[in-house]
Amino acid sequence: MLERHELEAFLTLAEELHFGRTAERLRVSTARISQTIAKLERRVGVPLFHCTSRRVELTAVGEQLAAELRPAWERIGVAFGRAVESGRGLGGELRVAFVGSAAGPLLAEAARVFRQRHPDCEVGIREAQITQALPWLRAGEVDLALTTLPSHAPELVAGPVLVREPRMLAVPAGHPFTRASTLSVEDLARVKVLRLPDAGPDLVGEDWTPRHTPTGKPIEPGPVAATFNELLTLVGAGAGVFPVSAHVRRYYSRPDVAYLPFVDAAPVEWGLLWRADNATARVRAFSAAALDLVRGSGGAAGGDA
Repeated sequence: MLERHELEAFLTLAEELHFGRTAERLRVSTARISQTIAKLERRVGVPLFHCTSRRVELTAVGEQLAAELRPAWERIGVAFGRAVESGRGLGGELRVAFVGSAAGPLLAEAARVFRQRHPDCEVGIREAQITQALPWLRAGEVDLALTTLPSHAPELVAGPVLVREPRMLAVPAGHPFTRASTLSVEDLARVKVLRLPDAGPDLVGEDWTPRHTPTGKPIEPGPVAATFNELLTLVGAGAGVFPVSAHVRRYYSRPDVAYLPFVDAAPVEWGLLWRADNATARVRAFSAAALDLVRGSGGAAGGDA
């Protein structure tokens, strides 16, 4: 098998037909080129060049080898250039997804800032259900997803926190909890907590569908909901309760559901996720644009999404 430096030396000498110019183009010594060609000829078994004190010419075998190698070498160069452009370039296409109604406007505004900075890059936006975002990232269907943090998937990278908001509890309208003066996470031991499809703890997070309260009291699991709207419908029907982000009370106002604040629950954090092996310049630039956006608007801490 030919090594890269052997291919470069042979094809460049076949083009220049001059050892000095070949060495200059490849930024090595003339002796290095001579040694490489001699080694290559020993492996082939016949001379590849006729060399005199005045000129260098390809032999018949050398001409055939150069003709067959050059197209493949050029394709390798093009493929490598595309890989570099994909990893370092800011043109092309970026596919981004968001989870939840509140995340959509934030992602759209981040895309606007990104396009202003990098007009050569197209941004495609998709909505994902809460159980779709990570599978889409893993499958390469999207490059980034704006969703809740953290993710426990080791192959994913989380960007900075873009939004931090209180955690609330969705309960049926008229539920006894609505008459209580305060609501604690410990109160979850007194109700059924609805669940999302079982896609692993790295997908939905133990903090959304906990099995125990902080003091270790068991929490009874309720029915499974496939989508967020289905989940709220089950809440309204009295099938159980579910912890939600504070923005839900504004974007999902329903007469059959009440949203109650916890006094002791950790806040919900939102940010961008992407695959560690897909941390391209476009992905990093989009994350930077989103962070600059929320810093400029003051939305990175404390408010609803």
